[in-house]
Amino acid sequence: MNNDSRLYLITPPQLPDLRAFCDDFTAALDAGDVACIQLRLKAGDGSAVTDDDVLYAAEAIMPIAQEREVAFIINDRPDLALKTGADGVHVGQSDASCKKARAVLGDDATVGVTCHESKHFALVAGEDGADYVAFGAFFPTTTKETEFKAEIGLLEWWSYATTLPSVAIGGITPENCRPIVRAGADFLAVSGAVWNHPEGPGAAIKAFEMSISEA
Repeated sequence: MNNDSRLYLITPPQLPDLRAFCDDFTAALDAGDVACIQLRLKAGDGSAVTDDDVLYAAEAIMPIAQEREVAFIINDRPDLALKTGADGVHVGQSDASCKKARAVLGDDATVGVTCHESKHFALVAGEDGADYVAFGAFFPTTTKETEFKAEIGLLEWWSYATTLPSVAIGGITPENCRPIVRAGADFLAVSGAVWNHPEGPGAAIKAFEMSISEA
């Protein structure tokens, strides 16, 4: 049994009121243990936002995270991670490669890789120097379209077979996260379950912490 899973926050895809989001983000961090925040912005049609949009959001969000020793990760773009001084980057299978991200950011940066439901992708990412691999989606999610469905057994296998940290993603809530925690996920990537919680992000963090401790 592993009840040491930590929370990995992902921003909503759009931040129309950045100041209000920063207030929500601060409340979330002050409510409990959060390992990192990934800035993941997409336009309403799912396309990429401008570099300036990412830089503007990073300028507001990153200091809040780093003042609390919470890692700040940029999605997709090693170049923007370098430009902002972020702690690292998360890349997908169709983004910059793990090796390229490492070459851009150096050995001290965190590089994470989306591996969907694939042991092969994850093993390759480990060989290429990834700091963590992300599996999912484990549950239906409205945050982004998902083509892949991962099984909880994959997390169990990974935790026994390797020491490389794993991130579970996809529709994870305080109500359904216990099996994922027990399976050995090092991090739970969460977005809507925190930002859309009816009692606010702080309450969501507390609810996750309770579920993790009870798993």
